[in-house]
Amino acid sequence: MTAPRWDRLLLDARLATFAGPAPYGLIEHGALAVHDGRIAWVGPLDALPREASRLAAHVESLDGALVTPGLIDCHTHLVFGGQRAHEFDLRLNGASYEDIARAGGGIAATVAATRALDEDALLAQSLPRAQALLADGVTTLEIKSGYGLEPAAERRMLRVARRLGEALGLTVRTSFLGLHALPAEYRERRADYVALVADTMLPALAQDGLVDAVDAFCEGIGFSREETRRVFERARALGLPVKLHAEQLSDLGGAALVAEYRGLSADHLEHLSEDGIAAMAAANTVAVLLPGAFYALRETRLPPVGRLRAHGVPIAVATDCNPGTSPLLSLRLAAGMACTLFRLTPEEALRGITANAARALGLDDRGTLVAGQRADLAIWHARNPAELCYWIGGALLDRVYLAGSPVEA
Repeated sequence: MTAPRWDRLLLDARLATFAGPAPYGLIEHGALAVHDGRIAWVGPLDALPREASRLAAHVESLDGALVTPGLIDCHTHLVFGGQRAHEFDLRLNGASYEDIARAGGGIAATVAATRALDEDALLAQSLPRAQALLADGVTTLEIKSGYGLEPAAERRMLRVARRLGEALGLTVRTSFLGLHALPAEYRERRADYVALVADTMLPALAQDGLVDAVDAFCEGIGFSREETRRVFERARALGLPVKLHAEQLSDLGGAALVAEYRGLSADHLEHLSEDGIAAMAAANTVAVLLPGAFYALRETRLPPVGRLRAHGVPIAVATDCNPGTSPLLSLRLAAGMACTLFRLTPEEALRGITANAARALGLDDRGTLVAGQRADLAIWHARNPAELCYWIGGALLDRVYLAGSPVEA
């Protein structure tokens, strides 16, 4: 008897492949096969080459359920100590993001809480947040450092990020965000801190394999273009890709700067200019929209979605999960918010948390349901892809597959 050619075969599924000309790349009556952790075959059910029961070791009918690529959260600050619910209260009583930051709150408050934890305690606080994202269909996520702002604490954050991936089976991509805020001990020595980040922390962390990309907060309350450039130059010398928090509160030309380095993404972008859009388009830099922060900060200036579309800039969406300005633990909700607040279509929003989010992380082996891609899948209690953006809350996920292995939601 001939051995089955595949490990697993899913039948009678509605496949949102995000490939091909149909909206969502939808295959209404589809089948998908997995072998050795990758998608081995995908297509219409009636195009299977022979009797299904002879093709795979495990065959399952999904009775018309929706299947998407595993979701990809391409911008999070998920590893941190403490929480900042009191700042939520302050903002609702009239304090601005800048007021809170300049008074020693904001990022500085989380830095103090994060520095106070050892690695295991930091893991214990961060694990439930990663589990919440997994339960919402996320199979790949990016985690930034930036709440340590000194060598030992930054290292702990990045080590915890790696351990989260190992504990849950998720793919975790790390971004070193040393230029997140100026620590209090360097208040009068900005240049010394930037030098510490560029010349000491980044090379050491990269040598230890803890850094997949380099990020910075280029903003009036953060770091200048020149300071950012210094760190980007070191990243380039180390062969690391860059990304940037850009044009969130003002237009400092950060998008054009990251595009100059062929950066993976520019994120936030409420104040993005036409010049910045053109630079991103030329560099194929992804625009990552973060509706959670827009919502939590009660912003009113919208990112220029129409101009991004017109220039063909790929658009991704992420939670920006962080303790101060986006305490958001649902990527599906972020996609729905991007539709309601930023007027993305459901298809744009879902591409933004799958195919385009993969591009924002420099990953070309996931984000679509195509033969050869990693078999990270999400099975939903839904039939129409738009439902994933339409329902506000609720448990829609049935289960995910991580490299072809099922994990219950």
